[in-house]
Amino acid sequence: MSYDLNDAQPQMAPIGELIPDGTFAKVRLTIRPGGVNGATPLDAGLLKASQSSDAKMLDCEFTVVDGPYARRKFWQSFTVAGGKLDEKGQSIGWKISKSAFRAMVDSALGLNPKDETTAAKAKRVLPGLKQLEGIAFVARIMVAPASNPQYRDQNRIANVVLPDEPQHAAIMRGETVPPDPINAPARKTAAAPAPGWGAPQPSAATPPAWSAPSPTAAPSTPAWGAQPTVPQAAPPPQPPSAMPAWLNG
Repeated sequence: MSYDLNDAQPQMAPIGELIPDGTFAKVRLTIRPGGVNGATPLDAGLLKASQSSDAKMLDCEFTVVDGPYARRKFWQSFTVAGGKLDEKGQSIGWKISKSAFRAMVDSALGLNPKDETTAAKAKRVLPGLKQLEGIAFVARIMVAPASNPQYRDQNRIANVVLPDEPQHAAIMRGETVPPDPINAPARKTAAAPAPGWGAPQPSAATPPAWSAPSPTAAPSTPAWGAQPTVPQAAPPPQPPSAMPAWLNG
């Protein structure tokens, strides 16, 4: 017997090595259930309880799909209920997370964020947060400094890259885009900055071909293609128009 190592995958990067600040990459989301029920039957046992407040969170693992940092992982939690409240008594964390989840859907499906047609709105309706399992979208990744020197810095999503941004189509085609660091030192300018009221306004970005299909092959049995099974009672039937596009294949 012998072991043929020629077809082995390249070794993983050293544990703890971070993806460089400002890197653009296509990432895939995997949910790590925490045993706490969400607001819908589909989300039974899906959430994780905060150890310091009444917040309930979606514990997410992100894996880079392709490019120079393919298979690299990082983790981030999103508050979906509880925590600090605004003046209306609504969860501040959930409003932030809701915006991020909408951006993920728009990025994954190539929806222009300004598209408010009936068809586009229907694709942004989720019967449960469980439907985010397996979603692949373009992200700008940052290095978040640790607040405690005893811990390491960590990768986080700085922002989801939307289809009307120039990097989106390139990353979806599998191209490499130069990073745009979040924590880069300020650039020095010769002239003093103009007052706020006189500053030039940024021109509107020209929408790229955001609907271009991704070259990355879909997983053989993605969660997007099938209704997940949950231990609780099945949710009420949803009209086809209210289901995300990835659930319809």
